[in-house]
Amino acid sequence: MRKGMKIGLFLLVFILAAGLMFASGSKEVRPLNFALAGNPDTLDPQKTSGTLTFQTVKSIYDTLAEPDENGVIVPALAESWDVSSDSLTWTFHLRKGVKFHNGDTFTSADVKASFERILAEETGSPHTKELSIIASIDTPDDMTVVFNLSGPHAPFLASLASGWGAILPKSLIDSGHDFDSLPVGTGPFKLEEWVRDSKVVFVKNNDYWMKGLPKLDKVVLNIIPETSIQVQSLLAGQIDIVFIVDSDDIPMLEASSDVTLEENLTSLILVMPMNTSVAPLNDIRVRQAINYAIDKQKILDIAYGGGQPIGTFMDRGNAYYKDFTDLYPYNPEKAKALLKEAGVGDDVELKLYLPQNYTLHVKAGEMYQEMLTQVGLNVKIQLIDWSTWISDVYRASKFDLTVIGHTGKLDPDGTLGGYGEGKYVQWFNDDAAVMIKKAAATIGYEERKVLYDNVLEIMAKEVPFVYLGSSFRTTGLRSDVTGFRITPNLDTFDFRWTEFK
Repeated sequence: MRKGMKIGLFLLVFILAAGLMFASGSKEVRPLNFALAGNPDTLDPQKTSGTLTFQTVKSIYDTLAEPDENGVIVPALAESWDVSSDSLTWTFHLRKGVKFHNGDTFTSADVKASFERILAEETGSPHTKELSIIASIDTPDDMTVVFNLSGPHAPFLASLASGWGAILPKSLIDSGHDFDSLPVGTGPFKLEEWVRDSKVVFVKNNDYWMKGLPKLDKVVLNIIPETSIQVQSLLAGQIDIVFIVDSDDIPMLEASSDVTLEENLTSLILVMPMNTSVAPLNDIRVRQAINYAIDKQKILDIAYGGGQPIGTFMDRGNAYYKDFTDLYPYNPEKAKALLKEAGVGDDVELKLYLPQNYTLHVKAGEMYQEMLTQVGLNVKIQLIDWSTWISDVYRASKFDLTVIGHTGKLDPDGTLGGYGEGKYVQWFNDDAAVMIKKAAATIGYEERKVLYDNVLEIMAKEVPFVYLGSSFRTTGLRSDVTGFRITPNLDTFDFRWTEFK
């Protein structure tokens, strides 16, 4: 009863606050209200690996190239590009007449400054390593920028088209501007306000280079971690889009004529990472036992609303995916036997860290805990906020077990780069590390596919993760909303074409 009253009170306050937004001003246009699951850790696209940040700043920044709605990389701030026969020189011809939100004119100097900022050690960018292939950057004129690479690098264009390839104004980089909380880009929307734990507000960039876009005048990302509040607000008309609807709520939303639902297979890699540097998870028998203990399809169906199992570290719909789902089928008895062989019982406590703002991951974590308890493991759940998950779990490897969904990438190197060398699960395998680097330097799908097949097989067998699957995603929208797009593979929000019917 108390829980219901708290939710109802929270919803009432939220509705009243939203109502005030509509009422303020004599002729204020209707904003699009979007439900965001948590706070971005920063609004600086070059200093984060956080999905929530990239989903947020997609509206503020542009990149030289970008994926279209089919996942094909197409021109954006660069109108075209040329690649030398040895793949070492990439020449980008820039779009004229583009303005930054602060009024600066976009030139090649901004591109050079942006990538030099990522490469600078003092920036502390998590993307420095993957762009370290850049040997130098030339700017022969204001509308031309030339990247000189130290070796062939197949993922290069995909890196430029990803969120961390955002272009920032050189003048603000030089002045030490605070991009963490005051982002300035060339994107379709400008930041009006960011109130932590409450909302991120965008207003239309009237000088945007894509004529006629964006169609909306204002977008409000309302930070609402509770899925029940998101759904009730969608039904009440106070939220226009809920990115991921819990499967339990689908029947209620289907019954409403004011809501439409869209379902598709995500590019998520849903996993339970295991820190292989800590005992007993450094014993492959324990990791194998944990995999045998998990009914993967059950967790996919109940926690994530359905999906397709993967068996290795690659999203199911990826062209480089290879199926290894038969390696560790659900077999609790086999799990018990391996744990006994490894001498591990319930006297060993494993902590399972869950990002509390992602209800689906929390639900999955509770199911993991129950299944592992049934085979004799002692697993304790600890809820943490998203910023702590990024800083402590992902970057500092301070965990035993965790649950997360890794978003897809435009190139397989974005997914696999760094594994085998201790990337956050602390798994080391020289063969895998060498092949990942070789694949990045190899041009041609067939040649790269052979290398990645071998890497994925090693990862499937050594199981530094429980590989769950790629989920189906159901997005809920008010029936008068059209044109909302989700960037393929990157799962970022694209509001440029969104409008009310």
